[in-house]
Amino acid sequence: MKNFFQTPLLTLWRPILAMLIVISSSNYLVQFPINDWLTWGAFTFPVAFLVTDLTNRAVGATAARRVAWVGFAIAVLLSLALAPWRIAVASGLAFIVGQLFDIVAFNRLRAQSWWKAPLIGSIVASVVDTGIFFFLAFAGTDLDWLMLAAGDLGVKWLMAAVLLAPYRVMLPRLQRWVPAG
Repeated sequence: MKNFFQTPLLTLWRPILAMLIVISSSNYLVQFPINDWLTWGAFTFPVAFLVTDLTNRAVGATAARRVAWVGFAIAVLLSLALAPWRIAVASGLAFIVGQLFDIVAFNRLRAQSWWKAPLIGSIVASVVDTGIFFFLAFAGTDLDWLMLAAGDLGVKWLMAAVLLAPYRVMLPRLQRWVPAG
């Protein structure tokens, strides 16, 4: 297994930048409900699992964890500027725990059919992420956070299936995602 620092950060700039954009925009967009059971952030956040899965497939779990931790640190700082502190903190904790679950699930399934690891990893991680985020961000507020969490989870599962297409397209192009360092 590769050392945590073996893959240079400069080599991982694409996934780190993608993670930064996804998390920051999702933290901002989650503040805007579409209806009683869904926010705009539900459509952008699942891309974080795509970023992690592509990185995991390209250079392994250690590099994927590194991208998650760096993306987490940068995104939380930006999120504090874009969203209320409670949402930023809830998002950060939910994000890193969900990402680590995704990486573990992906690795356990990586040798199976090309679609199983990213789909099942994203589904499992979405449950963890959604539960942690909505409880910490909205419990005790006037929002019906259980309804929002249910809608969010449904969209995340839908997006996990939809994002299989770009994942499949990128598989033969992983050298572009994370060039050899």
